Amino acid sequence: MSAMTWTIAPEPVDSAVAAALWRAYYTEVSDRWYLRYAGHRTDPVELEREIAAVSGTELTPPTGQLLVARYDGEPAGCAGVRLLDPVTAELTRVFVHENRRGRGGAPLLVTTAEQAARGLGATRMILDTRGDLVEARALYARLGYTETERHNDDRYAEHWFRKDLTPGEGLGVDMAVR
Repeated sequence: MSAMTWTIAPEPVDSAVAAALWRAYYTEVSDRWYLRYAGHRTDPVELEREIAAVSGTELTPPTGQLLVARYDGEPAGCAGVRLLDPVTAELTRVFVHENRRGRGGAPLLVTTAEQAARGLGATRMILDTRGDLVEARALYARLGYTETERHNDDRYAEHWFRKDLTPGEGLGVDMAVR
């Protein structure tokens, strides 16, 4: 029996794989918010409207990148990077399917996204997240992100993070890890 392998590579934002991962990501974070504040899951009509409202074009070269993680060849997660200015990139849409969590995919996605940001010319990465996404906050802290003051007006954001990206060659965005 062979060891399971993570691979991470750029993915077009309009691919079926990207669409399925965006749907899974948005469904999970939206349901978590509604369950926390309203005691129910996201209304299906609202879910479809919100998914359709975000094209992901900000995650396309030359100023962005969508990365897809595959676990043993199957799509299992994603992360996006977009330049906000010539030296600042934003990390967004970090997601790993629940049945693949705890296997090293999320840290690999984030560090690969950092390499992609460096490739776009960024020297710092910023991100925001919510208070109920405790796993995400722990991951970012573990990877060297520090909590900062608010840097956007996203109504759902409750925590903001930053990390200086040290210059270097890096590993590129095509990776395989066993």
